[in-house]
Amino acid sequence: MYNLLFGDRDPVAEPGTATGTPGDWWTVFAQSPDILHHSCQGFALYRSPARKLDPVLRELGQTRAGFNKGSQFVFSQHCKSLRGLKVSEEKIAAVPHWPVADCFNEQERALLAYADCLTLQNGRTPDAVFDKLKTFLSEEQILEFTYITCMYDMHAVMSRALRTEFDDRDEVIVEVAAPEDFSARDFLDTGREPR
Repeated sequence: MYNLLFGDRDPVAEPGTATGTPGDWWTVFAQSPDILHHSCQGFALYRSPARKLDPVLRELGQTRAGFNKGSQFVFSQHCKSLRGLKVSEEKIAAVPHWPVADCFNEQERALLAYADCLTLQNGRTPDAVFDKLKTFLSEEQILEFTYITCMYDMHAVMSRALRTEFDDRDEVIVEVAAPEDFSARDFLDTGREPR
């Protein structure tokens, strides 16, 4: 996989991938060849022809996992994958706000709700969500979706933690400095006498 992406090029000296990322996810993982190998096996697993799950549903879960975990890398890469599967631009743009988007069908909405249970609620899933999934997915397909979405939850978390690819950025939620003449007690001073 490493050779497929970079060929004879040293990606540390000459960074970049075909999708426009720096490629440092690969170089970081390559520091432990068995971990890189294991990760690549995971990519092969979810793309295997043995999978029963519709690739569009799979990619919706991966994209939502990237968004929910705040990983610009995972989110961006799987938006590209959705586009490669001929998913409409309207749906791709609506992944962040899917609960109020009319473009998703009933199955896609159920899968996105389940992806939220996996990635935002640490797996806590109401029976109603599982009941809906079972109306159109087999148990094997539900397991595939669960495994793959959780795998990308992990990739998103790791990418942010290790600051690889598009996740190599400073924290956006920081304190905005107060004016120089501000006193902390100003917060409590309302000008009223206590009761």
